[in-house]
Amino acid sequence: MESGAGFPSDAALSETNTMSRFCLRPPALLAGVLVCGPALAVPGTVLDLYGRIGWAYDDNLLRIPDDAPAFDNQRSDSWRTLEAGAVYDRTISRQRLVAHAKLSKVKFDHFRQLDYDGRDIQGTWYWQLGNRFQGQLGVVHAQTLAPYTDFRSDQRNLRKQRRGFFEGGWKLHPRWEAHAAFSRDKYDYALAAQAFNDRTEDVAELEGRYLARSGSAVGLVLRRIEGSYPNRRPFSLGPLTDDFTQDELKARVDWKASGATTVQALAGYARRKQPSFGSGRMSGANGRVTLLHDPVGKLHYRASLWRDFAPIESTVVSYTLNKGASAGATWDARAKLRVEADAAYEKRDYNARAALPATAGLDDALRTASLKATWAPRQAISLSAGWFYQARSGSRLLGIGKFDSQSFAINASGQF
Repeated sequence: MESGAGFPSDAALSETNTMSRFCLRPPALLAGVLVCGPALAVPGTVLDLYGRIGWAYDDNLLRIPDDAPAFDNQRSDSWRTLEAGAVYDRTISRQRLVAHAKLSKVKFDHFRQLDYDGRDIQGTWYWQLGNRFQGQLGVVHAQTLAPYTDFRSDQRNLRKQRRGFFEGGWKLHPRWEAHAAFSRDKYDYALAAQAFNDRTEDVAELEGRYLARSGSAVGLVLRRIEGSYPNRRPFSLGPLTDDFTQDELKARVDWKASGATTVQALAGYARRKQPSFGSGRMSGANGRVTLLHDPVGKLHYRASLWRDFAPIESTVVSYTLNKGASAGATWDARAKLRVEADAAYEKRDYNARAALPATAGLDDALRTASLKATWAPRQAISLSAGWFYQARSGSRLLGIGKFDSQSFAINASGQF
């Protein structure tokens, strides 16, 4: 769950779906994130092709602090994005196969050294055996531009992510289920100055869940996360790396409070051991609570609160303890026009290394806001426009300066 450049942090995504932790959010994909959702298959088809073209502008593309000189005397830039992809969705008896392949080409007007080709390939098998066993098995391979929020550079830094996951559920009783999940995520950074952020995360999870007649569900989740960093940071002292283990005991709740209101939560206790940071131990409340309110009508509301550990692509520290809140609304203004607004505030507490004084100044905050409108004149055609704002308060002790930025994007997409 990372804080990206020009995008909401992964903490703003629901932790109830572990696969959503790895959303890709570099500035070059602003047009896609702000004004495009995932490609939706046309009903009744197995294979859908789609294309997107977008233009975007950011007045502080590389997130330069207010008191720092800009690279090449330039803070702003605009870029164009071309994207083509395919979605395959087929059901065979009780098995469902879904595959998504997307290729993109991004070209900047000023910082041309950032031009890159992106890709996102995903495949999932939704399997079912009899009436009691079902789950998912899948892989993800993605390449995109890494965020610049906490790393100062004007060089292209491609980040590759490879993910494999398995989830299985066993219905012990009409009201009881047992679940197990395993996943491995591996991140590699092309820029040598960011090689210390290369890492592998292995996650194992067990859950027992009760299903109420109302459609609500509650479960108890045991989770262990093991992180491995093969390279040491520039400021690392001694032989220790950023390797960590994190053990969690949480409750997962999906409460249908009413016909229009749902409360989702994955919250409880987490204990993290990472010897390269201070005492190497942190523990306490950890998780997320989300409220969804969808009354009959044109307005839909959402809000979240969270407190969790998150990786950060910094030269000094590798993770933060984030505490935040977000709120948003969607307005179905017309049958073919939708408007969305979101805002979030997140405070990031850095666990100091032994070499850093444990004094005030080891924290900062990120504020984000966005507004976007999407018009779909036809079922397979959409036109979108979006505005996004991001600001960071900064931490003098860690050499992280204050900045703010505004971005604008327009986009057109079509399915075939």
